[in-house]
Amino acid sequence: MKVLIAEDETLIRLDLRGILERDGFAVCAEAKDGLEAVELARSSQPDIAMLDVRMPNLDGVEAARRMYAERPIPIVMLTAFRDRATVERAVAAGVFGYLTKPFRAGDVAPALFAAAARHRELLSARREIGGRIEIRTAR
Repeated sequence: MKVLIAEDETLIRLDLRGILERDGFAVCAEAKDGLEAVELARSSQPDIAMLDVRMPNLDGVEAARRMYAERPIPIVMLTAFRDRATVERAVAAGVFGYLTKPFRAGDVAPALFAAAARHRELLSARREIGGRIEIRTAR
């Protein structure tokens, strides 16, 4: 599975790359801010994305909304923010998973696998009823 990582903190981004590669994922792109994440999602065609909530230029929630609107892929937010408002914004943007910092290495792969499975279920349900399920995204 090809993963896009968007995290403005270099050490966390490098740690995530190492964790993902050890778990058999292919990191296809790394972004330092939300705008770069949206652009890289277009060019690298990831299967799944992990986005930090708070990033320069464009926050992760808005980046997730834009990415999902252009090409629906499962997205997992990775953040230190646990407040209900942030979680609700992320869910409204189409996010399929939410992993809080500090995270354990063993938590990353299960979060991605669960998000990918939920996304497949949604796509399957859409096909079954003729594509009439609509994801509402925050604007």
